Amino acid sequence: MIAVRVFMKVTSEPLKRTPVAIHMDAEEADTGPVLTDRSGVAYFDLPAGSGKVLVSGVERYHGRLEGEIPIALWSVTESANESTGAPGEFPAGSNAYPGMTTCSLEVEGRTILTDGEGYLVNPDDWSEAFVKAQAAREGLPLNGEHWEVIRFLRDYYSRYGHQASVRDMIKHFRDVWDHERGSNRYLHRLFPGGGPQKQGNRLAGLLRTKGEH
Repeated sequence: MIAVRVFMKVTSEPLKRTPVAIHMDAEEADTGPVLTDRSGVAYFDLPAGSGKVLVSGVERYHGRLEGEIPIALWSVTESANESTGAPGEFPAGSNAYPGMTTCSLEVEGRTILTDGEGYLVNPDDWSEAFVKAQAAREGLPLNGEHWEVIRFLRDYYSRYGHQASVRDMIKHFRDVWDHERGSNRYLHRLFPGGGPQKQGNRLAGLLRTKGEH
């Protein structure tokens, strides 16, 4: 069960009869909308997983959906929380250098440049559509677990200003998944193209890390 609680940030007043929808990353369609009740909560009979919450059609949260998710708004017209990652500083500007080998990737009618391994030349070009296109180019069928790792990597970078190590990933996913699926072996099975620290960072729009494998 997933519960989304919507309330005003200043007064903590619940927002009643507000449409809430959930999009699980592993699915193609949204669930809902479901109207919030008197306490400002909308309930969804869904298992935990990676996804997004839309309030009145606007994305307000993305990441792991589990238990109760609080959505605090300054106003009902507050600007959207877009899927470019959690708030924070991400790599910006071109990473191109003389003689770099680049590859073109068509993403929603735009030509996006990556280097020869698939890392974005301009990290500002990251989007969910890029993830799907690059994963398809690498022959990686995406599921909810892939998306959860990708969103974790972007959130971690936004919080700490550097990429998560495999140790950081293992600690996190053993907590939110279980001991077996949070293991180094399982994470590498999810990302066979170099492991979560290489293929995962690549799909998350982040740069190489030292000692990645």
